[in-house]
Amino acid sequence: MELSTLTLEIFSKLEQKWLHHCEGKKTRVLSIDGGGTTGNVACAALVHLEDQIQHKTGDSNARIADFFDIVVGTGIGALLAAMLVADDGSGRPLFSARDAADFVAENQAKLFKVRNVGVLRRRIRFSGRSMDSVLKEAFRRDDGKVLTLKDTCKSLLVPCFDLNSSAPFVFSRADAIESPSFDFELWKVIRATSATPSMFKPYKLSSSDGKTSCLAVDGGLVMNNPTAAAVTHVLHNKRDFPSVTGVDDLLVLSIGNGPLSSPSRMKINRNGDCSTASVVGIVLDGVSETVDQMLGNAFCWNPNDYVRIQRYSTGERCGEYAGEVLTERGVESLPFGGKRLLTETNGQRIGGFVQRLVASGRSSLPPSPCKETAVSPLVNGR
Repeated sequence: MELSTLTLEIFSKLEQKWLHHCEGKKTRVLSIDGGGTTGNVACAALVHLEDQIQHKTGDSNARIADFFDIVVGTGIGALLAAMLVADDGSGRPLFSARDAADFVAENQAKLFKVRNVGVLRRRIRFSGRSMDSVLKEAFRRDDGKVLTLKDTCKSLLVPCFDLNSSAPFVFSRADAIESPSFDFELWKVIRATSATPSMFKPYKLSSSDGKTSCLAVDGGLVMNNPTAAAVTHVLHNKRDFPSVTGVDDLLVLSIGNGPLSSPSRMKINRNGDCSTASVVGIVLDGVSETVDQMLGNAFCWNPNDYVRIQRYSTGERCGEYAGEVLTERGVESLPFGGKRLLTETNGQRIGGFVQRLVASGRSSLPPSPCKETAVSPLVNGR
C-alpha cells in the first residue's frame, strides 16, 4: 500500500511538472486553406502576422513557429505551412513568412508550369516534373539533407485523398515520430496534397521504410479548410497536447485563400450546365465555408478564440489583390448560420490576435524530434 501511495505521488509530481508550462496558456493552432495557385491572400496574411509578432515582441528574429503549437495546410497552404515549420537543423524555422511568400511568388511559374496534352493538345495540365524540382529545392537543407515530416520544429498536418483506400489520408508529424511507416519526405507530402485531378495526375508516394504507400489527389477535395482536422488532432493527441480537454483550451487562427467561385469566374456551358472548373470551385469554397460555420458554432461561447481571415469580395485576381485582404472589413460566422460584417479590418483582427499570442508567451512544446533533446515517443501515447 505504501509503495502504491509513493508511486502515485511520484507520478502526480511528474504530471504537475510537465503541465506547469501549460498553465494559463492555450494551445495555438494555425490553419492555412488550399485553393488557387498563387496563395496571394494567405501570403499577405502570414507576412502581416509575422511582422506584427516581431513588432509586438521587439524581436526581429521572432517567427510564426515561435508562437504556434501546430500548423496545418492544404494545397498551396500546405506548402506555406511546411515552409514555416521546416527545421533548419538548429531547431529554428528554415523560412520566415516573407521568405516563404517570396519563394512562392518567384517560383509560381515553375510550380504550376502549364503544358498542353491530348491529341489536339487542347487539354491543359501542369508539369509534375517542374513542381517536383521546386519542392525538392525548398525542402533540402544546405547540408544536403532532404527533410521529412519529423524534421519540423512544430507539429504539422497535411491532408490528401488516397485513391487506394478511397478515404482521406492525413500526413502527421505525430505519426512520423512514432513510426517510420508514417514518415514521408516533406516535398512529396506537398506534392501529394497539391495533385488536383484536373491539373495533375494522382501522385504515388511511400513512407521512409516503404511500408505505407498512398496514391494521392488534392487534399482540398475533402479538407480545403483543414482547421477542423487540426482541432480534432489536438483534442485527441495527448502525447503532444496533454493539457487540452476541449475547445476552451484552444486559440485558433484560420487563413483562407480567397473565393474560387465568384460570379466573374463562373462559366456556364451552352447546355446550361456549370463548367467542371466552376463546380470544383464551388466544392472547395463550400468545404471551407462549412468548416468555418462548424468552428463558429464550436467557439460560440468564446468567439475571440477563433479568428477566420478570408477575402470575401469578388473580382479578378490582380497585383493588388493580396494587400487588399488586410484592409477589408472582417466577416464572422454566426452561430447556427449566417455571417456578419465586422467593424475591424482583417489586418486589425490579425493584430488583435497577435496581442493575445504575445501576452501568453512563446510556445513551449517539446522541440523538433531531430534534436537530441526531443521527448521520446510513447508506445500508445497518442
